[in-house]
Amino acid sequence: MMKRMTGSESRRGYDLHTHSVLSDGTTRPGEIAREAAALGLDGFALTDHDTIDGWDEARRAAAECGVDFLPGIEITTKHEERSRHLLGYGIEPGAGELFEALARVRSSRLSRAREMVRRLARDYRITWEEVVGADDASTVGRPHIADALVAAGYFADRSTAFGAALHPRSPYYMSTLAIDTLEAIRLVRAAGGAAVLAHPAATRMRAPVSARELAALAAAGLWGVELDHPENRGEWLPELRSAASRLGLESTGSSDYHGAGKPNRLGDRTSPPGTVARIRDFVATPR
Repeated sequence: MMKRMTGSESRRGYDLHTHSVLSDGTTRPGEIAREAAALGLDGFALTDHDTIDGWDEARRAAAECGVDFLPGIEITTKHEERSRHLLGYGIEPGAGELFEALARVRSSRLSRAREMVRRLARDYRITWEEVVGADDASTVGRPHIADALVAAGYFADRSTAFGAALHPRSPYYMSTLAIDTLEAIRLVRAAGGAAVLAHPAATRMRAPVSARELAALAAAGLWGVELDHPENRGEWLPELRSAASRLGLESTGSSDYHGAGKPNRLGDRTSPPGTVARIRDFVATPR
């Protein structure tokens, strides 16, 4: 069993937002578990986009390393024509409405990625095979295309590729299917999970999620809001914190770790063990 860091070196808490190669990260689920143990984290959640395929590997590795594992997912959603990402924790794996909807989303993402590569190939020498690569990702999206463009020497990193060729106003861009956010919250709840709104004040957004929208999501069954995230804009947070508190929503902290895919480092932002205990209490309560 891997020994945890101790004393002042230890980073306690849970990182509740991480991605592996099963979606758009660059590390295996087991590697995330081992890194979490090396950092001294209490545990982590694997929240790959629209898939739970990495859960078994992450759970096994976490047990071997002596860290706790919270099963999670990040769902592609849209509310009032704005993209919103929803984190679901503790959902029951298997068939049902949620997984049927996720299968449709993954299929749409695949078709969209193929079309974007076709459009890009007019001006950039990249192929679909280079985009997919040797990884066994369950979802293929813009990050994979960005990585292919970086590998081909066109851009320095993912962020540059997104800003130049893959942004929504680019001629190569194509929209994709997204579940309505209110419906996604219902589906997560029906699957036995707790729904948390991801990065509601990210710098890439034109404006933060409003108090009015947050109230609508809370009324639909939202459990919490990811207020401590490295990409949230500090000046947008006070109003969101106040609204979340009024609505009785929990606050979570996470790094949104993607391995080498983003500068976000595992454990940079965390949630205390008490927050995870409340998530588990919530999902264990019959509804």
